[in-house]
Amino acid sequence: MRKKRWAFLLSGAAVILTLGTGGCAAAPGASQAESETHEQTNGLSRIDDDMVSLDSRPEKSLVRVPEASGTVAYSNDTVSVDASNIRNGYVMVQYTGSVDKIKVQISKGDLTYTYNLNARDAYEVFPISEGDGTYTIKVFENVNGNQYSQAFSQEMSVSLADQFEPFLYPNQYVNFSQGSAAVQKGAELAAKAGDDLGVVDAIYDYVINNLTYDTAKAASVQSGYLPDVDQVLAAGKGICFDYAALMVSMLRSQDIPAKLVVGYTGSAYHAWVNVYIDGVGWIDNYIYFDGTNWSLADPTFASTGGQSDEIRKYIGDGANYQQKYCY
Repeated sequence: MRKKRWAFLLSGAAVILTLGTGGCAAAPGASQAESETHEQTNGLSRIDDDMVSLDSRPEKSLVRVPEASGTVAYSNDTVSVDASNIRNGYVMVQYTGSVDKIKVQISKGDLTYTYNLNARDAYEVFPISEGDGTYTIKVFENVNGNQYSQAFSQEMSVSLADQFEPFLYPNQYVNFSQGSAAVQKGAELAAKAGDDLGVVDAIYDYVINNLTYDTAKAASVQSGYLPDVDQVLAAGKGICFDYAALMVSMLRSQDIPAKLVVGYTGSAYHAWVNVYIDGVGWIDNYIYFDGTNWSLADPTFASTGGQSDEIRKYIGDGANYQQKYCY
């Protein structure tokens, strides 16, 4: 049983992105350097207690490390898909051909996620974020302009170890590692918290008080943009997508399930955060951006309200928010 968790929403000025068939680029890359203060065990990287004291909170920081273990793999001449850890909510894809532009599609039913695959001769991680069921993974090579030819296709049956797994690992949209500055900052903030609710509160307070909304970036952001959470942290500014990715990275590195959600509020495209609370489920709409200020609802009400009608009314009219994808 997971501990009770605080949930919230980030919803900002319009973020114009092209997802779905438009595709998404890989994040420019959080640092991959491994610190000597970490030890990796069974896909988890633990932050050493000598570096950050977590005496006030029993759980240690956890950075899950995606692996291409090779125990379940599918391939042809140019594409390899490692599904060894698909129960943990991700697959690894590698392309070794000569075409410059490559796209990966992961479909379940009528819903298709489309990504750019940027790495060459190395695996990239892609989330399995729509729960149990049958998925189809396809890889496409660019032929000319916006035309692509299918280079690989594989159907896979997925039964997740638990519903939270996809939302605890890093991926293209929430790109962090054991060496990330965002992870270190998250651990520092968590060290001052007494429980998971305190961690979420501390991370939220830090982000909204140390980042400013970048209106120029929001107006000019291009299709395929993905946040680099360490760059966002260093710059101290960003768009909704940046706020959400940074917060989700910090939360996941503290073993708190969190989704980066993208969708619509009216006709505007937005990114927000969804966090799990025991007894309530995946809850959002607690935090919103009115174009000028970020606002926080009452955390006491959220943490104690359970599944009451009051809390459901309090989080707002869900019809105002139309989720399209979650990562």
